[in-house]
Amino acid sequence: MRITVVGTGYVGLVAGTCFAETGNDVVCVDIDEKKVEKLREGIVPIYEPGLEELMKRNVHDGRLSFTTDYAEAMKDAQVAFIAVGTPPGEDGSADVSYVLSAAKSIAQHMTGYTVVVDKSTVPVGTAEKVRATMSEHTQHEFDVVSNPEFLKEGAAIDDFLKPDRVVVGSQSKRAADIMDELYAPFVRTGSPIIHMDVPSAELTKYAANAMLATRISFMNEIANICSLIGADVDLVRKGIGTDNRIGSRFLFAGIGYGGSCFPKDVKAIVRTAQDHGYEFRVLQAVEEVNERQKHLLFDKVRAHYDGDLRGKHFAIWGLAFKPNTDDMREAPALSIIERLLDAGATVTAFDPEATDMSRDHYLGDRIAYADKPFEALDGADALLLVTEWNEFRHPTFETIRERLKSPVVFDGRNIWNRRQLEELGFTYYGIGR
Repeated sequence: MRITVVGTGYVGLVAGTCFAETGNDVVCVDIDEKKVEKLREGIVPIYEPGLEELMKRNVHDGRLSFTTDYAEAMKDAQVAFIAVGTPPGEDGSADVSYVLSAAKSIAQHMTGYTVVVDKSTVPVGTAEKVRATMSEHTQHEFDVVSNPEFLKEGAAIDDFLKPDRVVVGSQSKRAADIMDELYAPFVRTGSPIIHMDVPSAELTKYAANAMLATRISFMNEIANICSLIGADVDLVRKGIGTDNRIGSRFLFAGIGYGGSCFPKDVKAIVRTAQDHGYEFRVLQAVEEVNERQKHLLFDKVRAHYDGDLRGKHFAIWGLAFKPNTDDMREAPALSIIERLLDAGATVTAFDPEATDMSRDHYLGDRIAYADKPFEALDGADALLLVTEWNEFRHPTFETIRERLKSPVVFDGRNIWNRRQLEELGFTYYGIGR
């Protein structure tokens, strides 16, 4: 099948590469000439485990190519995926202007019947806007399908190749059959392709992320209660997670969620509700809890030093919003570091993948960066663990104690054993422990 993917960001690049991996002829189109040139050279602009190797193999084998030319991309295309950004506005609404611009370009260059697929996370009603936009610019037949992505950064390749489910929103049997054929290689083990109407499909992605965000904020509230009453949130988590009605996933307390999906999607569904005269109070609270939680670790640091951080120097382990990605969008590390700097402290940070992202796009040279985790500790008054990369889980604590000015650690992800550290002479702060 010949497939066009508009947009070479996180979703577009993963989708295009994985469709090529199953034998399809995929052309990814992007208006960013420098980005396309780098992709042609095999340079992947994002960090995602397994993506670079998979992309290079499919480019080498001739199944995957990149272009800035819509005419080249759309020639004989049977399916065109729109995978461009939908950034949030100040009011929380999703900006679909890039989606509609892509739809217009697809319509102007399509050469026959095409299934046009909204892969971007878009609010309810976007498919109709895409349909209206395309109708103004083509005489060819087409169908618009909603096919939301459910990719976890750091595990996106496995998520795409082995999905829990595939959601397809369509009003056309012809389009639905094509989508079934396209996804058949990914669901051979029995995962369902769930067909539904378009508005339901558009809402499903928002609802899924909003539910996961709610679980995170709920557990962070439980953690805060644990701190007040002397309970341990990790034991509470185990106690409720073994209930098969609840399950164990997304029940880890910490310093809040970040990234490109949860914050944006929660805001968008709240805004959608408001646009229809409904106040989504649960999700409003989820947002408020998450924003407060991002400041919790800083508050613990400030309290430990009696409110005066002037002249203090801190080591930060972890900048990305989660492990196995270089994504720092809405990362808790940003809130923590900004407040430390505002309080007169200095920071040296280490992250296995996000250092360049921080230096180039976020914190610049306002903080120092270490090449190795232990190097960040030299001269530091305390260590703040912000992102739970695997290499941070079992460090040599004796080395940490020796290199810090004083043995004080703030564990923002509860990955260390409090009793073990206290026996080694550390002052330990966790979340809800």
